Amino acid sequence: MGIIAFIIIGLIAGLIARAILPGKQSMGLLATTLLGMVGSLLGGLVGSLFTRDGRLFDLRPSGLIMSVVGAIVVLLIVGAVGRRRVHA
Repeated sequence: MGIIAFIIIGLIAGLIARAILPGKQSMGLLATTLLGMVGSLLGGLVGSLFTRDGRLFDLRPSGLIMSVVGAIVVLLIVGAVGRRRVHA
C-alpha cells in the first residue's frame, strides 16, 4: 500500500505544482507523476530536517505541502535547464 500511496501523492503533487507554476509545461501524465514523486522525495528530505521523530516517509498533511513545494522546485530546475539547452 505504501508505493501506491506514494504514486498517488506524487500525481497530486505534480498536478498542483504544474497548476501553481505559470507557463506551459509540456509533459504527460507519467512525467507529471514522476515530477511529483521526485518533488515528494525532495520535500520529504527537507521536511525531515525540521522534525526529530526520524520518520522520513510518513504520510502527513505537511508532507503533501512539502511534496508540492519540492515538485515546484524540481519543475523550476527542469525549466531552467530546458531553456538553457534551447538557447545554447
